[in-house]
Amino acid sequence: MTRLVGLPPLVAPHTRLLVLGSFPGVASLQAQQYYGHPQNQFWRILTTIYASSADGVCDSSYEKRSNWLLSTGVGLWDVYASCERQGSLDAKIRNAEVNDFAALRQRCPGLVAVAHNGAESFRHAPQLAALGLPVVRLPSTSPANASWSFERKLAAWQDVFEQFGLTEINGP
Repeated sequence: MTRLVGLPPLVAPHTRLLVLGSFPGVASLQAQQYYGHPQNQFWRILTTIYASSADGVCDSSYEKRSNWLLSTGVGLWDVYASCERQGSLDAKIRNAEVNDFAALRQRCPGLVAVAHNGAESFRHAPQLAALGLPVVRLPSTSPANASWSFERKLAAWQDVFEQFGLTEINGP
């Protein structure tokens, strides 16, 4: 099985909330973009939460979406730096190498919390909690999480963003 390498962190010194996935799916790796699968609801959820500043963001280039996301104080990364996997399902991940979260903490001194996007990512919550940050689990935005409606996912994500004061743009 081929070893896959994940994406670099999408963060800035003013990142306040880090959203951690498990590992990019096939479509995301091919596009070299976080949440690159067209049916993943991540970008739709975030642009709904930040509706006042998100006009046209979902339809813009990945670079513009990324810059917009960073302006909200939200960053992205995955728990795994590399792994072996066939397909995109988390259940197929084998021989995974975990990212260096302690180094990330130094790159993001404004970090106030970590939110895990799904169950596989949340398995690593104790490692993130050891950094002295609150850690929460969010429902996965993946199309594989079809048991949760968009509205139910959105409500859960909004609750967490409100909990950490991230419903308004808090960029640099």
